[in-house]
Amino acid sequence: MKPGNAVAVEGRWSPARPDRRRISLRARHSVMPPDKAIKPAMYTLLSMRLHHLIRLALPCVLFVAVEAHGQVAATLGALTLPSAESLLTQKNRDIALARRAQEQAGADVITAGQRPNPQFSWTTQNINPNRGIGNGDPRAKTVDSIARIDQLIERGNKAELRTETARRLEGAAREDVRDTIRQQQLALRFAYYDLLAAQEKAAAAGETAQLFGKTAEAAQLRLKAGDLAATDVSRIRVDVLRAQNDARAAEADLARARVNLAYLIGAEANAQEIRAVTPWPRQDNAVGQGVTTDERLEARPDVRAARARIAAADKARELAQSLRTRDVSVGLQYEHWPNQADFNNQGTGNSFGVAFSIPLFLRHNNEGEIARAQADWYAARDALDRTFAQARSDVSRATGDLAAARERVARFEGELVKEAERTAAAAEFAFKNGAIGVMDLLDARRTLKAIQIDAANARADHAKAWAAFVLSTGVME
Repeated sequence: MKPGNAVAVEGRWSPARPDRRRISLRARHSVMPPDKAIKPAMYTLLSMRLHHLIRLALPCVLFVAVEAHGQVAATLGALTLPSAESLLTQKNRDIALARRAQEQAGADVITAGQRPNPQFSWTTQNINPNRGIGNGDPRAKTVDSIARIDQLIERGNKAELRTETARRLEGAAREDVRDTIRQQQLALRFAYYDLLAAQEKAAAAGETAQLFGKTAEAAQLRLKAGDLAATDVSRIRVDVLRAQNDARAAEADLARARVNLAYLIGAEANAQEIRAVTPWPRQDNAVGQGVTTDERLEARPDVRAARARIAAADKARELAQSLRTRDVSVGLQYEHWPNQADFNNQGTGNSFGVAFSIPLFLRHNNEGEIARAQADWYAARDALDRTFAQARSDVSRATGDLAAARERVARFEGELVKEAERTAAAAEFAFKNGAIGVMDLLDARRTLKAIQIDAANARADHAKAWAAFVLSTGVME
């Protein structure tokens, strides 16, 4: 690099403190050769313009970065299920690995279709150390030089069979990507609904702890007024501490649920900002009406991948059988062996030759390769049977779990939660008016809290059963 005038620009920005920016501009000047020198006035003008452009452009770049960070934070702070699934397909590591495997299978297709390359060889022989190699230029030396080209010619349609096998394996890898997405979507929905339930449990536990705290304050006032026994105040204080422990445990469960979901969508750095906002799925959802179970199962990507591997194994069998068709190798050579009376009188001058070779199946006829290909074909069929049976079991299990979860969540949302809330409200009113004792009040609160937690678990179980049913049949919402 030639010496001259230079301007260095430094900009620092932290996502944690986007309001703080530090920009540093440094100008450096070194003397240029006389023949390359720029007039001082022109240089000053260019430098001023450059400084001005930098002052204008760098804040814009920083603004864009801050805006992008803010958009990500806003998305995680109100994360919907469709947004989470979009992040899953973009950033999930298992899906990325499956796509790499598909790319590798595509490269195998290219490799399988390539014909053998010709081989070139050069041989120098008949060098006599006693007589020497003669006089003259290198071409006149009395050595036997052979230039040869050999080409293997495949027979039996081997290249086409290799290509067809690789293409079917590529199709299986493509279905593997879809199946990985299906499995990761199921894991995502489980994690999302676990987070939604954890949010409800944390909210309920926090409200309960606050309610117990207010009750303890009121109990202290009644104790001072002589309206409540000290033992009752102690019981309330014990329940206050228990409620605080439960609230802290619920917060820990909430943080754990956020971390689990963040891993699936590649947002570990911002895990504690995640908040699920999509409501629970409806109980009257229906899917796949008019479609038989076998038709649904045939649409599953793991079943389709298994069938593609059977097709690939079938082509591999044909390829193994084609090994019994002999490949031939042909060669063409040029030989230069000068004849000189004083050094070599056996030389033949320039000559040409051809070669032809075939393998002799004397010791084996590729029986092992053929038997292995046949076994692989049977293994692929067994794998399809196992995959289909697993898929059918997934559907049956998901159907039963969904029916049971619907009934359970219907009871909670229909009567159980409402009755528990009415009972707890009546107990609060009665306690304030001295109609019931503190133990009855605490029992009513414990019952309401337990029912709220069970209701959240029931909603989560129903949502996860619904997701398992949807994705086990291969039918998306």
